[in-house]
Amino acid sequence: MTRAAVFGNGSWGTAFAMVLADAGCEVSLWGRRAELAKEINATRTNPDYLPGVELPRGITATADPAEAAADADFTVLVVPSQTLRGNLAAWKPVLAPDTVLVSLMKGVELGTAKRMSEVVTEVADVPADRVAVLTGPNLAKEIAARQPAAAVVACSDETVAQRLQTACMTPYFRPYTNTDVVGCELGGAVKNVIGLAVGIANGMGLGDNSKATLITRGLAETTRLGLAMGADPLTFSGLAGLGDLVATCSSPLSRNNTFGTNLGRGMTLQETIAATKQTAEGVKSCESVLDLARRHGVDMPITETVVSIVHDGKPPVVALKELMSRSAKPERR
Repeated sequence: MTRAAVFGNGSWGTAFAMVLADAGCEVSLWGRRAELAKEINATRTNPDYLPGVELPRGITATADPAEAAADADFTVLVVPSQTLRGNLAAWKPVLAPDTVLVSLMKGVELGTAKRMSEVVTEVADVPADRVAVLTGPNLAKEIAARQPAAAVVACSDETVAQRLQTACMTPYFRPYTNTDVVGCELGGAVKNVIGLAVGIANGMGLGDNSKATLITRGLAETTRLGLAMGADPLTFSGLAGLGDLVATCSSPLSRNNTFGTNLGRGMTLQETIAATKQTAEGVKSCESVLDLARRHGVDMPITETVVSIVHDGKPPVVALKELMSRSAKPERR
């Protein structure tokens, strides 16, 4: 039987643990709090993150990293992007020798501008072909309700991607393989930033034309950055690009969309953070995405606008006026 360790028992980590268990894997679900692990094992529910959802019998919760990681064929990492480096450094000594490390995180590291798979290979000291990425339109509550969804599993080694595909395929969850790790990760990271922008527009009371414009031009920004970094442009028309972008920008279940909506309604950054129970990755990653774009000489005006609102305190109405007053240009630039 395939054994998987899932490091992170938040809503998405728990939902993906359910997918793995439903696909026939033996799953160990790690979380920092021992009391929550005990409650998960006793009640077969995760009351803090997915209340009311019954978990499959194939999941065992633990607060012991060594217990979680033991003999795992796949080690799935589902922690906030900016905490990955420190967490993984602590877990490295207990990782199974040949485990495949799977990133479910959608962000870019502050300071280094590294993608999550790059952080994993560096910190865990493993080759890139032992690191896979799972991404796509995967809102945790819908996955936990076993509603039909698809995803992309990406790895430079297609055989590894196929192994992961088999390990997480269920009647309701359909993963596709891809070898374009760069494109898949960029799609997942930048869509959070565009989700913030669409949320801000929604909070300002703007209509569907405005939101469709942000989604479309946001996809253009993502594609430009991807091309500069060697990604396959077709990736951005697929699940990791357009699919994830549409889900994030249209659903109230999206943390980034909701966070942006609160900002657009006039809440301050600190008020919005206080009202948000879980991590909205785009809040910090918008700065690192912009840093990455500048390192590659790529123009990303929507990302710049989000940074100016979220971190520089620029009023959304002022930022919108500046964005719309940019000089005219052809669409494909």
